[in-house]
Amino acid sequence: MRIKEIMNKALVVDHDISLKEAAAIMSEKNIGGVVAVKNGKIIGIISEKDIVKNVDKINKKISAVMSKNVVTIDEEEDLDEAAMLMKKNKIKRLPVTREGKLVGIITSTDLIANCDELNEEFLFD
Repeated sequence: MRIKEIMNKALVVDHDISLKEAAAIMSEKNIGGVVAVKNGKIIGIISEKDIVKNVDKINKKISAVMSKNVVTIDEEEDLDEAAMLMKKNKIKRLPVTREGKLVGIITSTDLIANCDELNEEFLFD
């Protein structure tokens, strides 16, 4: 199964918003993370865990605490590749690209929901 078949729309935010604004957006949309962009390019990702760990910096810009070395995956890759990347990089959210442009996101929850499509080595390692 290809990533594009199960990916979700990624919620994109400007890198200049505050942690407080990001938290409000994530709460309103009931999601666990957002992708930060600058001039249309992915420059980071911020999760609810990042916000909780930095609650004392709630009025700071997300760029101060977001994960900056964002791992991405092409929408044509299969779920096993996504699982391998997420496991290797110890991440729960993986932005999906098409020709280098953000088109969606896949999460560990998406992989679990489609675990019957995964190679068994990812489930029992």
